[in-house]
Amino acid sequence: MDIYKELNIKTIINAQSWVTKLGGSIMSTEVLDAMNKASSAFVNVEELHEKCSEQIANLCDSESALITSGCASAIVLMSAAVICAKDESFIDEIPNLAIRPEILIDSSQRNHYDSTLEMTGAKLIEYKSADDIRKKVTEESVAIAFVEAPFISLGLGINETVKIANEFDLPVIVDASARIPPVDNIFKFINAGASMVAYSGGKGIRGPQNTGFILGKKSYLDLAKRNLICFSDSKAKIGRSMKVSKECLVGLVVALRLFLDIDQQEIWVKWEEKAKFIVDELSHIEGLDVKLEDDRVNREGPQAVIYFNDNWRGLSSKQIRSILQSGDPPIYVGLGGYEDEINLAMTNIQEGQEIIIAEKLKDILIK
Repeated sequence: MDIYKELNIKTIINAQSWVTKLGGSIMSTEVLDAMNKASSAFVNVEELHEKCSEQIANLCDSESALITSGCASAIVLMSAAVICAKDESFIDEIPNLAIRPEILIDSSQRNHYDSTLEMTGAKLIEYKSADDIRKKVTEESVAIAFVEAPFISLGLGINETVKIANEFDLPVIVDASARIPPVDNIFKFINAGASMVAYSGGKGIRGPQNTGFILGKKSYLDLAKRNLICFSDSKAKIGRSMKVSKECLVGLVVALRLFLDIDQQEIWVKWEEKAKFIVDELSHIEGLDVKLEDDRVNREGPQAVIYFNDNWRGLSSKQIRSILQSGDPPIYVGLGGYEDEINLAMTNIQEGQEIIIAEKLKDILIK
C-alpha cells in the first residue's frame, strides 16, 4: 500500500536538507524495526526514558543526557533548567513568573527559534561584545545562550563565551540543532565548557523526526527532566506537552548507535559525488556560476550551488524554485544564504535522484 498515494499526497525530492517542513530525514529499517518492537508492549515510560537517556549520555561521553520531543523542546527545557537552578520553586510557576529571568544572547545570533527560550517566561537580553556582556549581567541573569547554525554568526565563539560566563558563574546553553554531522560536534561544546547542548535527533542522526536530546551537566539535566517528566506531580510542568513516546525513545537510541558506527567519511564522499554530478551537468550554462561547496560551516555537507552572474538572462531564483516545486515529482531546493543563489543539499538525495534534478534544471535553465 502506498500510504501517500492513498492520502493524495505527492512525495518529493528533498534537496533542501533536513528541514522539519519536509519531514526531516529518512529512518533506516533498523530504527523502524526497533520502534515497531517497542510498540508491542507496555512499559514504565519514566523508567524507559531514564534508561534511554543514560544510553545517549554514554554514547556521547556526557555526564548526563535527556531525550526530548525535538530540539525546540530541548531548548525550552534548557531554559526551564537554568531558571530552576536559581530557585527550584519556580518549577511550579513557569511560565508565569513574577520577575522575568534573563538569558543573554549575542545580537548577531538572534534567529527563528530563539523564542523557545522565552516560552518559560525568560527574557532575552542582547549583547554585542564581551564588554557588553559584563555590563548587562544582572541579578536576574540565569544563562548565556549560544547558537551555532548555518548562516548565523559565531559571535564571540563558544570558548570565549564560556570564559566570560564563568566570570559570573553563569551556565552557557547551546542550540546546535543541525550541527551533526560531523561527529566531532557531539563533543565540541561540552568539551568547551557549555553546561547544556541541544541537538535534533531527526536530522543527521536520522532518528525519529520528533526527537531531540540534551547533553550536559547532571545538575542542570536533572532540573530539565523534572520539567518534562511529571506524571506523579500534582501539577503538570512546562514540558508535559512535550512528551516522548516509547517508540521514539528506543528509535533515537538505535539511530544514534548506527550513526556513530557508520563510516561518516564514506557517506560524505557519496554526497560529494552526487553534488559534483549536478555541477558538471550545469557548469556549461552561460550566465551561471555553478560550484561544489563544502565549507562545513554554512553548507550542511557537500552541495551544488548555482550563482547567477550579471549576464544571466533567464528566470529568477524564485521562478526556478516555483517550477521545481510544481513539477512531478516536486523538487525542493535550498534557499541560498550568501546571495540569491540556489543551493542543493545532498543529505536526503536518494540514489539516482541527482540525475532527475540535473535533467529538470537543464530543462528550466536552457531556453
